[in-house]
Amino acid sequence: MSNLKAPVEPFRIKTVERIKMTGRRERENILQKAGYNVFNIPAEKVFIDLLTDSGTAAMSDNQWAGLMTGDESYAGAKNFFHLEATVKNIFCFKHVIPTHQGRAAERILFEGLVKKGDFVPNNIHFDTTRANVEVRGARAVDLVIDEAYDPDTIHPFKGNLDVDKLKKFIEKKGPKKIPLVMMTITNNSGGGQPVSVKNVKEVNQVCQQHKIPLFFDACRFAENAYFIKKREKGFEKKSVLEIAQEIFSYGQGATMSAKKDALVNIGGFITLDDDQLAEKLKSQLVLSEGFTTYGGLAGRDLEAIARGLEEVLEEDYLEYRINQVAYLGQLLDEAGVPILRPVGGHAVYLLADRFLPHIPRHQFPGWALTVALYREAGIRAVEIGGVMFAHKDEKTGQEIFPALELVRLAIPRRVYTSAHLEYVAEALANLYKNRERVRGLRIVRESQYLRHFTIRMEEL
Repeated sequence: MSNLKAPVEPFRIKTVERIKMTGRRERENILQKAGYNVFNIPAEKVFIDLLTDSGTAAMSDNQWAGLMTGDESYAGAKNFFHLEATVKNIFCFKHVIPTHQGRAAERILFEGLVKKGDFVPNNIHFDTTRANVEVRGARAVDLVIDEAYDPDTIHPFKGNLDVDKLKKFIEKKGPKKIPLVMMTITNNSGGGQPVSVKNVKEVNQVCQQHKIPLFFDACRFAENAYFIKKREKGFEKKSVLEIAQEIFSYGQGATMSAKKDALVNIGGFITLDDDQLAEKLKSQLVLSEGFTTYGGLAGRDLEAIARGLEEVLEEDYLEYRINQVAYLGQLLDEAGVPILRPVGGHAVYLLADRFLPHIPRHQFPGWALTVALYREAGIRAVEIGGVMFAHKDEKTGQEIFPALELVRLAIPRRVYTSAHLEYVAEALANLYKNRERVRGLRIVRESQYLRHFTIRMEEL
């Protein structure tokens, strides 16, 4: 890992929000009341919150100013047309359908395309994408390259979808059983790893051959485009906007949670070319989200998204953003804390099974690490492992665990300073030295879908 200095923020701070450290005894009581689920902890009781980078960004003065121009007309608000023009400029698709967040975009898209018995390939589906496929009686299939599952392999585009796997899968299941192929950029469940333009182009060629539409889960498209600029030959002199436009030129549409790379706290959209499908999705939108020009959002939210999409393309911001995450990764690597390499775009991923080798998978080492990190330092992170992604074998009923047992330290955009990240690194280094004290957990109560949000556990 390169020797990075703490990156300099390309902004200055105008407003601050107070955070407060709690005592260890108080945190212990909080964990017990929360059923050892960090999702149940009140945010005001968290010192450094790395649970997610979704909806946690600090908006700019330009975005806050845009809120005051919010047109709250029920239909045809002027802010929608600003958002529509901005999305069309970046994504280059004909239709823009706003939604209140990314999972709503996924639900509406899959309701329009996916039926029981279908299969939806992806590099790796994230939790809400997978759940929105499976709740329709279809199967979410991960076809990422093998290198993604080796946390020590250094590969510039570890998020790539394996083209040979895709070809064989289509041949086995038949294109009529595959209503769409998705690509998640960057690949969140696989460590925030980018996808190359070459890979997108090759996947699109396979999809076109079988007349299967290619859609993107594009919530971190700008970070992905920046990695391409830095790592993929032939793109060094292209702007991030030009790279994004080329990526999307190889697809038929995209869903996006604007709560990531649009630098806002709520919102999302679907964008696509197919006129007939767009009309179908708009009808579904009106039933559950709202009219087609607001989709469950206030006009001021639409304006903030439009301005955020413009700001996220600024390369000094992206350089700072990627380097800030890499800086935390470097601090942890230097302290001997096991992490997935290379460091991704929006988060550092801890290798929980190596961090806590004494805890077996069925006692959920990743979840145990999130509990221990909050208990010891008031830091909230999220498990991406056995609790989030294990599934039961249809014949035996036994849980089948995912290949990687990770804990994600997701960095909110424009929120924390280098000093905050240094505190996180020091806390994890100390916890790693005393890792044998951490105990595994068992499940007390769980839900059928997305169990990690509401599950209750107890320590063993």
